[in-house]
Amino acid sequence: MELDWITPQQAAEKWGITDRRVQALCSNGQVQDAVRLGRGWLIPKDAPKPTDGRTRNGRKPAKGKITNEEQADNG
Repeated sequence: MELDWITPQQAAEKWGITDRRVQALCSNGQVQDAVRLGRGWLIPKDAPKPTDGRTRNGRKPAKGKITNEEQADNG
């Protein structure tokens, strides 16, 4: 079985996030089947983008935007 690999930079472009965030996701074990090679990472080409995990719904709110939870708290 041969896997096609991509770099964190290529995954960042594909997923719409920074390459540093991709590296952090790999370090935390959140990217399925990612492999550490020296100081870098190899990511399977078909690996799905992991959920953000920093919020309950899996998405980071935009700066200055009021979330639904904050709106509900304010009445």
